[in-house]
Order: sequence, then C-alpha cells, then structure tokens
Amino acid sequence: MRVLGIDPGLQNMGWGVIEIDGPRLRHIANGTVRSGTGPLGGRLLRLYQGLCAVIVAHGPTVAAVEQTFVNKDAAGTLKLGQARGIALLAPAEAGLEIGEYAPNAVKKAVVGVGHAAKEQVQHMVRHQLPGVCFGGPDAADALAIAICHAHHLQSRAIRIKVRA
Repeated sequence: MRVLGIDPGLQNMGWGVIEIDGPRLRHIANGTVRSGTGPLGGRLLRLYQGLCAVIVAHGPTVAAVEQTFVNKDAAGTLKLGQARGIALLAPAEAGLEIGEYAPNAVKKAVVGVGHAAKEQVQHMVRHQLPGVCFGGPDAADALAIAICHAHHLQSRAIRIKVRA
C-alpha cells in the first residue's frame, strides 16, 4: 500500500509518498509543490495541478492531510484553509481514502511526544526511512504525516485481525 502525506500550505505544499510492507515502511518520493505569485485563484490552480501530477506519477492508494491550525491572523488562516481544500480535493478526485491528523497527533505518532520540535520530527523520519533526502522542510513534514497514517492503518489492521 502506498501512502501520500500532504502538508498543506499556500506558498509551499509538501508531499511525501511511502510504501507499507507489513511492519516496514519504505520511502518512495517527496517534494514540494510551489504556488508562485499572483492572484489567489491561479496559485490554488498550480497547487492542484502539481498535486494531481504527484498522484499520477506515484500511484498512492491512500492519502493523509494535516489539519489546519488557527493562526493569530484570520486572513492567513483562511488562505491556509483554501490550500488545505486543494490538499483534500486532489486525492478525493483520484478516489483515495483520506485520513486527517492534527499536528500534535503527527508528532506523537512519529516522535512519541505531541509537542516535538521540527528537528526531532525530521530526525525520526530519517530513522524510520533510512537514506531519505528531504525535498525541503514541507516535504519532511509531509513524510511525517504519511508515517502517522501508516501507523494508524497498521494498528487498524491489527485490531481487525484480533477481532476476527
């Protein structure tokens, strides 16, 4: 199973694809879709097209998106929410089941602590995906989101086996 993790952002939308093979995780690819400058509609379109291209290129079977946190700036939060809409739309259009996780849940799943620093998260992503090179900090976050979803799927599969 391939998991696409998405870290929504209006300027930079991080993405990461991993593969689950039993208890093992394997890095497939990661990167950042950049929206550039200009009117908001055009920027959102570039994010959507870039994310759709990632889905076509890497064939994920499920996706996970980080939930939006509320900024002090309402306008910034609204723009981030619009980018998050794109992060949900592209995989939904591709027919992917989408998991959504709060930032603290991602950190707890990857590091073991809900308030871990970015450096700690990146260190643990490198530990769980040996040899990975990040396509930027947003891509590293997206891989952490994918790992969080993979752990969730693995624990769900275990619970189903135990019930059967």
